[in-house]
Amino acid sequence: MINIISKTGAMMVKADDLILFVQVVDHGSFSKVAELNSLTNSVVSKHIARLEEELGVQLLYRTTRKLTLSEAGKLLYQGAKNVKQAAVEAIDGIYGYAESMVGNIKMSVPTISGDLLLANTVAEFCNMHPGLTVEMSMENSFVDLIEGGYDLVIRTGEMSDSNLIARHLIDSQWVICVSPAYIERFGRPVSPLELVNHNCLQYAYQTTGASGWEFKGENGNYIIQVAGNFSTNNAGSLRQIALGGNGIAYVPRCLVYQDILQGDLIDIFPDQVGKKLGIYAVYPFTRQAPLKIRLLIDHIRESYAAIGESFSARV
Repeated sequence: MINIISKTGAMMVKADDLILFVQVVDHGSFSKVAELNSLTNSVVSKHIARLEEELGVQLLYRTTRKLTLSEAGKLLYQGAKNVKQAAVEAIDGIYGYAESMVGNIKMSVPTISGDLLLANTVAEFCNMHPGLTVEMSMENSFVDLIEGGYDLVIRTGEMSDSNLIARHLIDSQWVICVSPAYIERFGRPVSPLELVNHNCLQYAYQTTGASGWEFKGENGNYIIQVAGNFSTNNAGSLRQIALGGNGIAYVPRCLVYQDILQGDLIDIFPDQVGKKLGIYAVYPFTRQAPLKIRLLIDHIRESYAAIGESFSARV
C-alpha cells in the first residue's frame, strides 16, 4: 500500500483509496467497483470513508438511486484520475517485460571463464538481441547477488545458498599440462608421484589448496603435495608461464583446451586427474526467471557443450 503525502505534510492518503474513488465515480456504483476488484461493497465503502476522513471533506452524496460528487469530490476526481491513469500506464509499460528481450543484464563471471569464453559468448548473444545490453564484471571474488544487484552470476564448486537458483552448465575437468619445451629440458613425468621432482606452478585461487594435486586411484582419489617456484591467483598468468616452458600447470581444462588442441601444451595425465568442479549459472530466487536470463543461460551452456564436444573429438 502506497501513501501519498501532501506538500504541506498535513495529510496523507492511500493511493489505492484514490484509485477506488476514481473507479466509483467512473462506474457510478460501489457494487460494480467491488465486483471489478474482487472486494465486498463494505470494503469499498470503508476505503472511500477513510479517504473522506483523511481529507476532512465529503466527496460523494449517496442515495439509493445514484451517487453525486460534491464540489470537493469534483476537484479531487480531476487530480485523482491522473493517479489511476499513471498506474495503468505503468502496468502496461511492464506488461510482458519478463518475456521480452530488452533491457540490461548485470552479471559476474570468474576471470578464467570471462577471459576465454564468456566474453565472446555474451557479446554474441547481445548481437543476436539488439535490444539487450550486458554489464559484465570479471572477478574471482565471491560476489553477493542481492547486495550487488546482479541478475546472473557464473560460479564453480558446490552451491549451498538456498536463496539462489543454480543451474548446472557443465563439469569443469582439471588437467596437468606442460609445454614441449619444458619436457625437452627436464623430461616428462611418467607417473603422478614423479611430480615431486618437478617445478609445479601453483594456482592460488583454489579451495583445496594450490599444492595439493588430486588424482584418481583404485581406492578413491588421493592427493600429491607438489612444490614449485611460482604461484599466482591469476590463471591466465599461469597459462602463459606454462606456455613459456617454465613449469607444469594444474588448471581447468577450459583455460588451456585450445593450447592442447594445437600442441602448445601437453596433457600429461589425461585419465588420472581427479579434480572436477561444476560450473553453475546462478540467479536470485524467483518463480520464473525472465526470458532474457533463461536464453542467455542456454546460450552459455551451448558454448560450453561445444567446447567439450570439440575437445573430445580431437584429443
